[in-house]
Amino acid sequence: MKKGVLLVNLGSPESPSPQDVKKYLGEFLMDERVIDIPLIARTALVKGIILKTRPKASAAAYKKIWWDEGSPLIVISERLKAKVQKEVDYPVALAMRYGSMTIKKGIQELVDQGVDEVFLIPLYPQFAMATTETILVLTEELRQEHFPNVKIDHLPAFYNKPDYIEVLSDSVKRHLGGKTYDHILFSYHGIPERHIRKSDVTKSHCKIDGSCCVTPSKAHEFCYKHQCLEVTRLVAEKLGLEEGAFSTSFQSRLGFDPWLQPYTDRTIERLGLAGVKNMAIITPAFVSDCLETLEEIAMEGQELFHEVGGKEFTTVPCLNDDDSWSALLGKWINNWAK
Repeated sequence: MKKGVLLVNLGSPESPSPQDVKKYLGEFLMDERVIDIPLIARTALVKGIILKTRPKASAAAYKKIWWDEGSPLIVISERLKAKVQKEVDYPVALAMRYGSMTIKKGIQELVDQGVDEVFLIPLYPQFAMATTETILVLTEELRQEHFPNVKIDHLPAFYNKPDYIEVLSDSVKRHLGGKTYDHILFSYHGIPERHIRKSDVTKSHCKIDGSCCVTPSKAHEFCYKHQCLEVTRLVAEKLGLEEGAFSTSFQSRLGFDPWLQPYTDRTIERLGLAGVKNMAIITPAFVSDCLETLEEIAMEGQELFHEVGGKEFTTVPCLNDDDSWSALLGKWINNWAK
């Protein structure tokens, strides 16, 4: 069998125009693993409300961060793919869960090169219904329908792999430059609390009460919150951060249902009001800088921090196409291919 690799990231609108953003949001938010409510209710919510109000504001946000080369997430992912390709002897393709760079096109690109065994790498350190799971489910559907002779393996969540923690910690340390901060905030993308319970394979462990995430359980294999907290713990340990000098929060909530807390915006506000003058933010749920890191954190977060009395606000870039990160992906691929 000829082996190949498919890197999969989230996706992006074709442009920061309201029309393209609306199309992208429609595909993204209609995913039953993103907004996990019955189809009729989801359609009414997304098409009847969100897509009539949100595209204009989202397009304005995208325009703030758009690069001359295109969407930052797409450009960075393409750079990463090029570097990973230099690390391995197998064809490497890039796809997005949403948008025009479809997973189907990515698999087809590999098949056209004779590949019949694919190593699928969802570019998310932690497992979640709305990220890793939706990629795996769609990929299997596409395989059965269009590529029945292709074998597909995938890289599990790598949040606690020692070599990943090493690369992430080294990147954070390098970008912080040895400076001392009043507080370091680890901000992760938020998800509804019900997603945590739905992903609980034990159907009883996850209570989101502050204790279940630190109580050993096989539920942790698919528990997004546990995996986020573990990344914070492991990186803080690696960097020698003192208890109280760092914390974890969750961003980008949508709707009125309870999402994972504490919320990032409220945490930034609380820290500023408490007298924190300089803080740094790390966003380890993302491997590529995107709207949520470049606009929501680096722009909106900084503005909020200054409004409540904060002075210096530092955002640590994602791993992006860091040489050590691309080399690590190459190592994982080569280990799989043995």
